[in-house]
Amino acid sequence: MFIRVSFLLIGMSLCSGIQGDDNLQSMLVGTVMRKIKSRTWKKQRYFKLQEDCMTIWYKSKKAGNTHSTFSVGDVEAIREGHQSEVLLSIADEFPADRCFTLVFRGRRGNLDLVAESAEEAQSWIKGMKKLIENLENMGEREKLDQWIGDWFKKADKNNDGRMNFKEVQDLLKMMNVDMNEHHAHRLFTMADKSQSGSLEDDEFVLFYKMLTQREDVLRVFQVYTADGQKLSQSDLEDFLREEQLEGGDIQKHAKQLIERYEPSDTAKVLNAMTFDGFLMYLGSAEGSIFNPQRRGVFQDMGQPLSHYFISSSHNTYLMEDQLRGQSSVEGYIRALNRGCRCVEVDCWDGANGEPIVYHGHTLTSKILFKDVVTAVGNYAFKVSEYPVILSIENHCSVEQQRVMAQHLNHILGDKLLKSTLDGKAPIGLPSPEDLKGKILVKAKKIGGLEETFNGMVEDSLTGEVSDEDEAAEIDENNLHRESVRRRLKSKQRLSKELSDCVVYCKSVHFSSFKHSRIHSKFYEVVSFTESKARKHLREAGESKFVHHNSRQLTRVYPTGFRTDSSNFNPQEMWNAGCQIVALNFQTAGDGMDLNDGLFSQNGRCGYVLKPDFMKEAEKRFDPETPQQRDHYQPIILTIQVISGQQLPKVNIKEGSIVDPLVRVEIHGVPMDQAKQETRYIENNGFNPVWYDTLRFTIHTPELAMVRFVVEDYDKTSKNDFVGQYTLPLSCMQQGYRHIHLLSKDGTSIPPSSLFVHIRFTELE
Repeated sequence: MFIRVSFLLIGMSLCSGIQGDDNLQSMLVGTVMRKIKSRTWKKQRYFKLQEDCMTIWYKSKKAGNTHSTFSVGDVEAIREGHQSEVLLSIADEFPADRCFTLVFRGRRGNLDLVAESAEEAQSWIKGMKKLIENLENMGEREKLDQWIGDWFKKADKNNDGRMNFKEVQDLLKMMNVDMNEHHAHRLFTMADKSQSGSLEDDEFVLFYKMLTQREDVLRVFQVYTADGQKLSQSDLEDFLREEQLEGGDIQKHAKQLIERYEPSDTAKVLNAMTFDGFLMYLGSAEGSIFNPQRRGVFQDMGQPLSHYFISSSHNTYLMEDQLRGQSSVEGYIRALNRGCRCVEVDCWDGANGEPIVYHGHTLTSKILFKDVVTAVGNYAFKVSEYPVILSIENHCSVEQQRVMAQHLNHILGDKLLKSTLDGKAPIGLPSPEDLKGKILVKAKKIGGLEETFNGMVEDSLTGEVSDEDEAAEIDENNLHRESVRRRLKSKQRLSKELSDCVVYCKSVHFSSFKHSRIHSKFYEVVSFTESKARKHLREAGESKFVHHNSRQLTRVYPTGFRTDSSNFNPQEMWNAGCQIVALNFQTAGDGMDLNDGLFSQNGRCGYVLKPDFMKEAEKRFDPETPQQRDHYQPIILTIQVISGQQLPKVNIKEGSIVDPLVRVEIHGVPMDQAKQETRYIENNGFNPVWYDTLRFTIHTPELAMVRFVVEDYDKTSKNDFVGQYTLPLSCMQQGYRHIHLLSKDGTSIPPSSLFVHIRFTELE
């Protein structure tokens, strides 16, 4: 390994400038603050930054020795003032300048805090921001040093800065290593240079280095090194050309890699790369499986909206299930911060003339429509500048619809798209580029866009207000009471004010693909539950669905029977060209892994361009028969799963060690759906080695997603999930690559990774 510095000094990079930083000094001393969970739950806690500048420690005054901690790395953002529902609820009690919110990564709840004074609040806000910035600027080597230091602290039970053999044995179990006592003692003795019977910091680094010897990478290095010690620039160029299959200016790239990743100044002077540098490169973003050139926005953003897959959320207001779950504006903030570009707002009449948002006829809690609109206005364009669609499911009276329209206009102002872009009757959908910074409303509309321009719109319209009431679907299956049936059949009027907020996304009923082809307008959007969409796929054929979606937007959402907020597999709907495939963002699992994977490209902007054969109406692509399309060229994907590194422990039982296996899943057109597994490795989650080769034939590479899943094998029950990584096939780099694994929540779990070799070959 490439550790050079005592890891007891690791914190120095994070605490750099601490002597002159009053905020960090104050955090190290500690502060009493109130932790707020609700209007009635407000408890004092003592918060303190640990010496490593990586961990926040806190405890109750009454709780004796029990305390809690969290890592600075777990915090995604700090919000100042009353910027959460909880803090807004106590705004009359505590001023905004004493309040702040720590937002955690993944699906973990926020931490709402009130300091004793505005000055103390600012100390923590500025100090936390500084620590997060320092952490984000850490290099790969410092991150690894940090990780090792964390393990040392966990294992050094008596806090004497040394580790005896018993502590080392306990540490190995914690790190997922099953090693016989004799071998462990041999490594311990070799590392104990001072012969003191315990390992100090540098000795522990040496021990870790021996423990993590990467024989798999060394084998590759040895093939290309001429002298066995280093790669000359020419050796590195050969590796990049022959193994990584890189094009372009390889000489220039090899020079850059040496400059960027080689830790030895001596080697740099020789324009060479040592094994440590080679390992650093392969562990970096450039050595990862995801092609860095596809990370930023690289696609043409000037095509009609119907030509893109759009990251979309269902029941965005829910944080949990659909029967009793909490409704929260936090759901909107989290979805938008993940790049979601279409959010759902389920509106009902509320008290005092104010419309509310919740899952109708259930026990889910209620939030104000105006609070949702405010959150969308504030967060719509933080991570992507491309348009956001508000999909409104409207159950309100005409009076409260007028209030909804007022809130949309007043709160969103110029961000709300109120008319066509050039003020003329359009002939097609605008592009994401045209609509940058705009919020579009998808809902019912009185008449069409054409009538808007010739002034033939009535004041109100009698008709169904909402297509998407999930109770309607349940009702069809005779699972609802007669009263609900009557409610659904009753007509509601639509207010002109709300209708006028709808421009390019008019919600309409769907009759048939034939009817749509002849009568429908480009700005009309149909919505289907997943079961209705499947029915149309079966009965009308997939090519008709693809054709429909080449010129119009379609929204597909989970069936109402999914009361647990589970998700369907979105791939089936993407195969048919459906753009707005709405998922429960609050629920982790395969569906969200695929969604996160598809939208991890193109700057995570929430829009991904569909393949050409799905955009052109005359092409008639059928996912069932991909071999019939123009330019059909299947490929063979060969994946050699070589090894794993530092896989997380999934079973907290002491002494339990992972038996890992890797499953590779292909999601795409029906002919491409496949999965294969490696064998499992017994009792080694630390550095398992497979060298197992998996082969797949891919008929439509443009639509294929590849999901790598690591599981803990169990012969008596279901395997436990360890980690996963999902990406589009089109974003994969060939050659020797690391896959940096993600948790069930989609957050990174460094330094857990897989080492693989990837090759595409055309099928003759």
